[in-house]
Amino acid sequence: MQKRNYLPRLIDTTVTDYLSAFGAVVIEGPKWCGKTWTSAQHCNSEFFLGDPDGNFQNKHLAEMSPRTVLTGSTPRLLDEWQEVPPLWDAVRAEIDVRNAKGQFILTGSATPNRKGILHSGAGRIGRLRMRPMSLFEAGFSSGSISLKDLCRGELSPTITGEVELLKLAQYIVRGGWPGNLTVPEKQAGLMAAEYINAILENDVYRLDGVKLNVHKMRLLLKSLARNESTTATNKTLKNDIKAVDAEDVDDDTISTYLDVFRRLFLLDNQPPFAPGARSSIRTKQAEKRHLADPSLACALLKLSPAGLIQDLE
Repeated sequence: MQKRNYLPRLIDTTVTDYLSAFGAVVIEGPKWCGKTWTSAQHCNSEFFLGDPDGNFQNKHLAEMSPRTVLTGSTPRLLDEWQEVPPLWDAVRAEIDVRNAKGQFILTGSATPNRKGILHSGAGRIGRLRMRPMSLFEAGFSSGSISLKDLCRGELSPTITGEVELLKLAQYIVRGGWPGNLTVPEKQAGLMAAEYINAILENDVYRLDGVKLNVHKMRLLLKSLARNESTTATNKTLKNDIKAVDAEDVDDDTISTYLDVFRRLFLLDNQPPFAPGARSSIRTKQAEKRHLADPSLACALLKLSPAGLIQDLE
């Protein structure tokens, strides 16, 4: 179902490949990163669990009879499927019945509790992680330098033009959110700030129906922002909060909140480099901590483009 003004994403080719290989594809990632818009490019019918029409009648229908909502032209998009976790098993069972590829696309901006989900979906449902836009996808880069090619050793001299430090800072504050690309520069940082508020005030509770300490969660997020792109341990984060904010957050709370952030795709940690299986090279085994988009770190620390330039560390 082609959408007007759609900006192609690098994941598009992979989605097509996965639909050819699996009965269903689940596309996961942070909210507002373009999962629904991209999935709509690859589906022939749609079902939105978060549609408020009729007092959320779509969600109620899925809760009463999960398999009923699977009827429609394929691939069929089930948007925000995690709102009704039993849909997972319904999709898996329906794939077995149909014995066909490319039947469903599921999108999710949170990982539900596995309780009540009986089957992993292995072999039937392929998983993809979607992220906010790269500079190339957003149209801010020519793409003339390919990281994939560099990793393959395919390096050739290329003229890219002048790179302005201020522009880079502006791109970082704006982030890779599709809905933020045309927002005036002065207001470009507002979306990331509101993203954090929406996560803490709404999504955290909706995840498991448990109220958590929003203030302490924000302190932890700010510490993660200060430790962006480092291998900071949980103990380091705890000590950082104590040193900067003069507040104590115990070890178990930090672990619990980090798991919540992971399930909401607020985190996108970078695994350590792994050389070839036969290599004798030894590398650090600690992950580097990253938030889902660099704009989130800027929003948490209240950094403007000018502020970033003044603190290049």
